[in-house]
Amino acid sequence: MFQKDFKPALRFMVVSDIHYKDEPCVEEERMAKALQIAYRLSEESESYKKLDAVYAVGDFANSGTETQMRKFKATLDKYCKEETQFCLMMASHEYHGGGVEKAHELFKEIFDIPVDNHRVINGFHFISMTCSHACEFEDDKVDFAKKALKEAREADPKKPIFFFQHPHITDTVSGSIYWADEKFYTTFMDFPQVIDFSGHSHVPINDPRSIYQKHFTALGTGSLSYFELDEFDKYYGTVPPNKADCAQMLLVEADENGRVRIYPYDVLTDNFFPFVWEIDEPWNPESFKYTDARYKTDKAPYFPENTLLQVTDVTDKGFKLTFSQAKSDDEYVNDYKIVVKEKATDTIVKQSCLWSEYYFYNMPETLSITFDDLDSGKDYTVDIFAGSFWNTLSKPVSTEVTTK
Repeated sequence: MFQKDFKPALRFMVVSDIHYKDEPCVEEERMAKALQIAYRLSEESESYKKLDAVYAVGDFANSGTETQMRKFKATLDKYCKEETQFCLMMASHEYHGGGVEKAHELFKEIFDIPVDNHRVINGFHFISMTCSHACEFEDDKVDFAKKALKEAREADPKKPIFFFQHPHITDTVSGSIYWADEKFYTTFMDFPQVIDFSGHSHVPINDPRSIYQKHFTALGTGSLSYFELDEFDKYYGTVPPNKADCAQMLLVEADENGRVRIYPYDVLTDNFFPFVWEIDEPWNPESFKYTDARYKTDKAPYFPENTLLQVTDVTDKGFKLTFSQAKSDDEYVNDYKIVVKEKATDTIVKQSCLWSEYYFYNMPETLSITFDDLDSGKDYTVDIFAGSFWNTLSKPVSTEVTTK
């Protein structure tokens, strides 16, 4: 729930990568549900009962057709109250249907807001930028951003400036190497009070690397459509099984002193994720908590004594391995590395990785993986390591198996 000792002067909701389609789609239901949840939680709040704004950070339309844009506007019209401002921006998917010029024409006609937007809500500055083309920005966009940022800073240098664009800022949050644009990075360095929201990658918002602070604050905004994760060593690739069981949003509060609270929320199960990101001095990088210093840790996941470790379906070529999840005292387990060695020579013959599925609010208690292409009649050892988000590994749990 919202922190009871925090007294907001502002509350808004952020979603991205919604992907409305021409045909009826589950994303419509999820967007409606997200709005209904945000209003319900606001009304249940003891200290502040408003939802002041809704920001959709690009890819709200799967291919940018008029049908998709009008359907999204219809959802906003049906569920947004008069007190709530909405703002959207466009990027790659909105341009798929008819190109940049056509998308801009439809956007202006249907939503009647500028594609690049600077507005003040309850005394806080909000700046949003639509991509020039695909997921890139030209120099005129940077000029617009600089002017707006300077105006916001002059109004109050210690208040956060909320900034929104579809691609991540390169080398910030998880997903920001491949799914990013670097154009605003050096501009933001002069404005540490920027709190930037971006999507594009579909990386889960409850990944603790989805908030990043160095010169400014950056946040990933997840998806209401499907997950994709920016790690390339998993045996099923970057898109996990059950990828479509995905609907996440951020709820953001700020108080009159400029302090900020950010609540990651699981729309599918209607639950807050069990942590809050706190930014008390957004203008002061020395106060930042969510920096690369998080990698300087010895803390690692661990397997409890009663860990299930089961080998089944043994053939002449392989076997199935099932194990229960490891534990972590501070946050989720990120993933598992499994090493299969030929026992006689201690030679690695298989290595595989899979996620813990932390991105589901209700994580599975056990995970399974099948190994094949082994030799018949050989003895193998199997070691399982649990990994944190900060590159630390647990001590392994181990077993042995003999192929038929």
